Amino acid sequence: MRWFSLVIKRWIDLFIAIVCLIVFAPVLLLCALAIRWKMGPPVLFRQVRPGQHAKPFMMVKFRTMLETRDADGSLLPDWERLHPVGSFIRRLSLDELPQLWNVLKGEMSLVGPRPLLMEYLEVYTPEQARRHDVKPGITGWAQINGRQEIPFSKRLELDVWYVDHWSLALDAKILLLTLRQVLRRSGVKPGQDVRDVDDLGLNRHLRESKGHGK
Repeated sequence: MRWFSLVIKRWIDLFIAIVCLIVFAPVLLLCALAIRWKMGPPVLFRQVRPGQHAKPFMMVKFRTMLETRDADGSLLPDWERLHPVGSFIRRLSLDELPQLWNVLKGEMSLVGPRPLLMEYLEVYTPEQARRHDVKPGITGWAQINGRQEIPFSKRLELDVWYVDHWSLALDAKILLLTLRQVLRRSGVKPGQDVRDVDDLGLNRHLRESKGHGK
């Protein structure tokens, strides 16, 4: 029964999130102090992202980039704004730890499609939009099958595959493979230029939308 499996998934999310917040409390504190000391406030990066059924929620991460702007007042590319402390935190995937709070609140799950930008919603195909049929996750099927090394189109395809094949056993597999990936620090590219993997033109659409005042 799928509904019963979803109840178990929620209890697993709560249990692991609480345990991780307790176990990693010293790490969370050290990250927060390092960011505050080297980069200044704020410590956390907050941004509205689409959740299940595209319902907006406030996602939290550790801040890893500066707000450096060019002469026109526009933010510099991500790779130029990435602070050395932020790069270190990203390489160890520690920037994702605050999202355990989103899991506790029920806005995210440990496993699910990564929450992308709200602006992307209007350019998804109906098939790609099905990634929002489930809660977004801290890790997911796309993250253990290439992570930042695969193009956006493949990531969305893998997200929809997860939606269609979800099971508790699949979640367990993803969590174990994520742990191995984090320990090996594979698939992480701090400061990656999204243009290298954005084969759908999602960020081009975002820039054009902002340019038209949307």
